[in-house]
Amino acid sequence: KPLFRVLKKKNGKNLEKVLSERVKVVAGDITCENLGIKDSELLHHMWKEVDIVINLAANTKFDERYDVSLGINTLGVKHVLSFSKKCNKLKTLVHVSTAYVCGEKGGLILENPLKLGETLNGTCGLDVYSEKKLVDQTLSNLKADDCSDDYVKTAMADLGIKRARKFGWPNTYVFTKAMGEMLIEELKENLPIVILRPSIVTSTYKEPFPGWAEGIRTIDSLAVGYAKGRITCFLGDPKTILDLIPADMVVNAMIVSMAAQANQESQTIYHVGSSVSNPLHYAMLQDFGQTYFSSNPWIDKQGRPVVVGPVKVLNSMESFHRYFSLQYLIPLKGLEIVNTICCDYFHGMYIEMCRKTDFVLRLVELYRPYLFFKGCFDDMNTEKLRRAAGGNGSCVETDLFYFDPKVVDWEEYFLKIHLPGVVKYVFK
Repeated sequence: KPLFRVLKKKNGKNLEKVLSERVKVVAGDITCENLGIKDSELLHHMWKEVDIVINLAANTKFDERYDVSLGINTLGVKHVLSFSKKCNKLKTLVHVSTAYVCGEKGGLILENPLKLGETLNGTCGLDVYSEKKLVDQTLSNLKADDCSDDYVKTAMADLGIKRARKFGWPNTYVFTKAMGEMLIEELKENLPIVILRPSIVTSTYKEPFPGWAEGIRTIDSLAVGYAKGRITCFLGDPKTILDLIPADMVVNAMIVSMAAQANQESQTIYHVGSSVSNPLHYAMLQDFGQTYFSSNPWIDKQGRPVVVGPVKVLNSMESFHRYFSLQYLIPLKGLEIVNTICCDYFHGMYIEMCRKTDFVLRLVELYRPYLFFKGCFDDMNTEKLRRAAGGNGSCVETDLFYFDPKVVDWEEYFLKIHLPGVVKYVFK
């Protein structure tokens, strides 16, 4: 992958030798006890030698099947904790969560832990193990009814959204990540733990080179849809602050925090984001997108450049649905009738319009909580970490392990780094 080109250039023909000396890859599965490692000799060797554990395993899909998200994002954390407690030399366990475990809270959101059973709307009855029983019982009932795989997938995805919203979270991803944090708080004992809560992670700022991204995620879904001409109207408050952080800054914060927390026998939570120190408004993101894709248009399958223009932004769900119905759904219904009368002559056009409307409606539903988000993430612990790392006597090379979002010029970053990177590494 292009991601490793700097490493390849640096090591040349010695790369395989360097990797064989420094890296051992072990297949595992955090949804299982002992991380799914069956080789007892290997397992005991790991418990003897491992001194840092980093849990980056997660399913980040907002509307994933509940059984999948719960198994990885929640119960997987318990298995990582259990494994870490058996590591004789453990110095730090770093758990990467998300800043949005706060749900849709407004105001200044503090770097505070989540307690077991705590909910965002005051609804009682949240219990991780009861959720697991509910998942198992639902799957058993679906199997007994001989439901198709597609039906099971849809039913489990719907169950996740339903359970999340019952307790105040907007989607399955942040709900299951929040429960994962609850298990850490309940089961951590005296482990030295770092919980890192990044906000919306974007392409790399500098390392290993600017603009690296892999896979369409978060705001890039909007960029892709806009560049391809699928999004001409959307939902949101132009004044909403989008909290973005480049991926390499998240990695550097992980490295510095694990060093700072080593052997502390305590837990520290770090928000890694930009909303307090270098806020970016939703309206700015729209301007950057239009500027970039007007000068660098996406080329469609017919080899024609896609012309983009201003996106009409509606500031409430009611106004969005009213506008969308008049501009798209009613004409789509008319096209359906005409297509039927004309014996499917307009079938291709109808399918394409359906695809575009479904795409926009799905994005609006998934991203609605973040398009009106009124919170800012307090990063006092992270700021203390930055100051300590840059202080006199510190052994941290702050130029190498940079993670201060104040240095980012958002306009330059989007027009010269992020959007070109998305086009180069994600679109293709």
